[in-house]
Amino acid sequence: MSWQPAATADAGDVGSCAAVETVIVPRARDLGGFSVRRVLPAIARRMVGPFVFLDQMGPVDFPAGTGIDVRPHPHIGLATVTYLFAGSMVHRDSVGSVQTIAPGDVNWMTAGSGIVHSERSDGERRQRPQTVSGIQIWVALPARDEETAPHFAHHPAASLPVIAGEGKTLRVVAGSIFGRTAPVATLSELFYADVTLAPGASLPLDADHEERAAYLLEGTVAVDGQSFAPGRLLVFAPRARPTLSAAGPAHLLLLGGAKLDGPRHIWWNFVSSRRERIEQAKDDWKHRRFAPIPGETEFIPLPDGP
Repeated sequence: MSWQPAATADAGDVGSCAAVETVIVPRARDLGGFSVRRVLPAIARRMVGPFVFLDQMGPVDFPAGTGIDVRPHPHIGLATVTYLFAGSMVHRDSVGSVQTIAPGDVNWMTAGSGIVHSERSDGERRQRPQTVSGIQIWVALPARDEETAPHFAHHPAASLPVIAGEGKTLRVVAGSIFGRTAPVATLSELFYADVTLAPGASLPLDADHEERAAYLLEGTVAVDGQSFAPGRLLVFAPRARPTLSAAGPAHLLLLGGAKLDGPRHIWWNFVSSRRERIEQAKDDWKHRRFAPIPGETEFIPLPDGP
């Protein structure tokens, strides 16, 4: 997925909940055929741990004969993480990867010094109606690893650790949380988990990670007695130990980790600790110096805005 300039989100009212430092309310955006809710970056919060970008995709219903077509576009200095709740898409990139992703799988693409990728509905799925829903996240790389060689990894849903009991089900998408570690190779300390809560279930969070947040997908969740509606990113106060409780069925994401080793600049699909590196990437894309995706010829020009 590509980042469009000047998309931010507004902060909501944290009310009297001391455990919640900031509430982010995403803004809806149309990415040419399907809608997203842009959560990060936001005016109130640019990142949580190494997570610098978060889009909620759909759910969107595609009639037969249509589908997703995210055309080839470049990235540097980050890892993209695609995680679906419904539907499927095919990832292709300039290092030669071709991978279909299904619900619960993880596609982790490390852009490093530069990569080009596309994400599309496959031909067979286009022949019938399909609903697509999921999350696209960017993880900024540590400064020492921003120029690492690009690579791609796929992890099927069955390979991810699951913690279940007492009305809670938690799948570790990446990193480590509650003593379980996903097989996804990361370059920084982080956690990313997919959580469902049954009615009456509660989930206490410890303070093991420096920065932590929860994105509420479905159902109202109470944090230490204060209720929050879905479509909110709750950023927790440092060292707070909140308890998340669900009166009805709820679905949410947990994410965070160690604070980044400095600010990050974001322009279009480029992330870097150095502005001059982004300028170089812009020039490289304009003059087609990025390696192409085998078999794909479409080209997206640089956007006009910042």
